[in-house]
Amino acid sequence: MANLKSLAKDTAIYGLSSIVGRFLNYLLMPLYTHVISAASGGYGVVTNLYAYTALILIILIFGMETTLFRFANKADETPDTVFSTALSVVGVLSAIFLAGMFAFITPISEALGYAEHPEYLLMMSGVVVLDAIQAMPLSYLRFQKKSIKFASLKLLFIILNIVLNVFYFVVLGKTDVSYVFSINLWCTGLITFFFVPDFLKVKWHFDWALLKRMLSYSWPILLLGVAGILNQAADKILFPLIYKEADAQAQLGIYGACVKVAMIMALITQAFRYAYEPIVFSTAKEKDSKEYYAHAMKYFIIFTLFAFLCVIAFMDVLQYLVGEEYRQGLVVVPIVMVAEIMMGIYFNLSFWYKLIDKTIWGAFFSLAGCAVLIAVNVLFIPRYGYMACAWGGCVGYGTAMLLSYAVGQKCNPIRYDLKGIFSYIVLAAVLYVAMTCLPQTWPTWLRLILDMGVLLLFLIEVVRKDLPLHRLPVIGKKFKKR
Repeated sequence: MANLKSLAKDTAIYGLSSIVGRFLNYLLMPLYTHVISAASGGYGVVTNLYAYTALILIILIFGMETTLFRFANKADETPDTVFSTALSVVGVLSAIFLAGMFAFITPISEALGYAEHPEYLLMMSGVVVLDAIQAMPLSYLRFQKKSIKFASLKLLFIILNIVLNVFYFVVLGKTDVSYVFSINLWCTGLITFFFVPDFLKVKWHFDWALLKRMLSYSWPILLLGVAGILNQAADKILFPLIYKEADAQAQLGIYGACVKVAMIMALITQAFRYAYEPIVFSTAKEKDSKEYYAHAMKYFIIFTLFAFLCVIAFMDVLQYLVGEEYRQGLVVVPIVMVAEIMMGIYFNLSFWYKLIDKTIWGAFFSLAGCAVLIAVNVLFIPRYGYMACAWGGCVGYGTAMLLSYAVGQKCNPIRYDLKGIFSYIVLAAVLYVAMTCLPQTWPTWLRLILDMGVLLLFLIEVVRKDLPLHRLPVIGKKFKKR
């Protein structure tokens, strides 16, 4: 139970930087979608290039985040040596990538459809290299349980980014999407300087033998990461290449903006991952570790289902985050949230092969899910547009999730409370249908009241079955006295 308390505390701190920070970052989405018209396709350009950036970042990090946790927790390894070796790998890959971009920027920009704006690609190349370099000290902060410093740096970047965007797009009245990329580059570069003290404290040592062991562990994680990010970004990369209509960038911008509304699931999963991953590796040898993993899975699903219902309940309000021209795409929000829940479950299931050093399984599962996603996109985007993107992600994550569970229960079985989990899924589905069936002709305030009543029903069921009030701090003491 001590580990669960630690998980809750760290998830809250990481959640502050991820969820609150991303919520503040959401302010940029209505800003962009009100300043940049949907018809111009400008937000589609932003969506497209950030998808490429996410993919390249995974390649440059080369699975070294998880590898750092795994090897730094081994008794026969020196954490500083593990850190410096991991950073060396990322640094070399980043230097090669950046040199290649500058050397071949003309043919690359022409191939990607940005021949008139190669500066977009160069700016985002700088951003992705700096992000890759930062990933290592950020991971080391998580290993050292320095969650406050981690959260502070994340929030500082987001605040700087928001302030500069508001200044350029609101105060100065700019509408050029190039400012989106230049601001990001400037803020990322500034945050990098805050890691200098951490670099100076580390006892630098490069170990060739350690490098070989780390690469053997990390390359399947790289494949897993590439497949995983393709599950998130492939639709945004493929859409302009497959959807041959003249308004392809405009449609991509609509989809990209509405997906942002659904990203609350990604925020929760990310916050949970930041706290959960170090704990899993450090408690792997404890007797009750599998019971802990089973409990964590159940509470994760309960929390994400509640978040899903919250977004649906307040959709009448959340729709104003998106510019009016973009709101036609809000129909994808529930589908994308379900896909993100599946991705979170898949992440929870993934530790069975990481803990037995069989990360190649993760690569197989993720590649299978990615193949399904790409197939759905290629086959159905020409006919159904961005709706195929939303459903493709759902089917892709579902495939990876089911494969990981089926194989995991044979290789390293964990007794999950499937009956309890499925009961919550069915309950959430029924409540979702109830909320979506409320007539749109009813006043907004009335629908909100009824939706909050539905949310209360879900919470009552959680308290009744899995979160008795007498177990809660402070409140629980009053119930124990009765």
